[in-house]
Amino acid sequence: MGSVPHLSRRLFLLSSASWLARAQEPIFTSGVQVVNVLATVRDKKGAILRGLMKDDFTILEDGRPQKISYFTAETNLPLTIGLLIDTSISQTKMLDAERAASFRFVDQVLRENKDHVFIMQFDLAVQTPQPLTSSRQELSKALTFVDTPTRNQLRSQVGGGTLLFDAIVEASQDIMKKQQGRKALIMLSDGGENGSDATLVQAIDAALRAETLIYSIFYSDGSYGNSRGIMRELAKNTGGGYFEVSKKFPIDQVYGVIEEDLRNQYSLGFVTDKPTEVSEFRKLQLKVDKPGMVVQSRDRYWAGPGQ
Repeated sequence: MGSVPHLSRRLFLLSSASWLARAQEPIFTSGVQVVNVLATVRDKKGAILRGLMKDDFTILEDGRPQKISYFTAETNLPLTIGLLIDTSISQTKMLDAERAASFRFVDQVLRENKDHVFIMQFDLAVQTPQPLTSSRQELSKALTFVDTPTRNQLRSQVGGGTLLFDAIVEASQDIMKKQQGRKALIMLSDGGENGSDATLVQAIDAALRAETLIYSIFYSDGSYGNSRGIMRELAKNTGGGYFEVSKKFPIDQVYGVIEEDLRNQYSLGFVTDKPTEVSEFRKLQLKVDKPGMVVQSRDRYWAGPGQ
């Protein structure tokens, strides 16, 4: 993790960020687009609501009702998970617990030969110690080597120290965008961000274009500056969830809630009634026609090429 690899990664991410900015300019095209939406529904007390049918849902695109073309409450679709672990110095005291809980979560959720998981760590650089795999053994081995930078690596540091936004962009563009089915990034961090080429908006946009949920797990020992706001925004805008680890809500319990979410998602799809003549983000609103229900889903999608 010396300075040369770090510079090459940062140059790549800089070009990625520039691509994101260019891609938001109007691009004229034509055609129709199938839009997929994953949703979790909870009642007022936060309990998962199962057994809903297609007619219980309403989807609006930019305020216009859309016809739901397909619907399923099954979770048989392949699941791709990215574990994004903050390995900056502020996370040193929590890493042992994070590694152990992360493997227990993977062991519970992973269906070998069907689901896939990758491990990415970020600090003064972004690295992927374990590419996509369905092997518990490979994931367990990779997690044992996820660690904070050494003193030599810190001395050779070039640029920032916690590349949180860059990690999300890289995970979304390089890995998640190429996958099908259900996709989720699970990020463990204290929300500190320092030195990314990408911005918060670009990180969220990259995840949305890759149709990927972000589950943010805020984990801090309180000794460093923290940013809960970043973590909340990433989860809220992509349809994932935000959690804070505490003595009353330990990390294993947090992972348990996320597992329940992933096992009880509704999958809906519609063909937009508006041809994609201009590439743009379009607002999504998913409603359940029952009082008091809370729907967790992404709030917009990218219409047009380059999604």
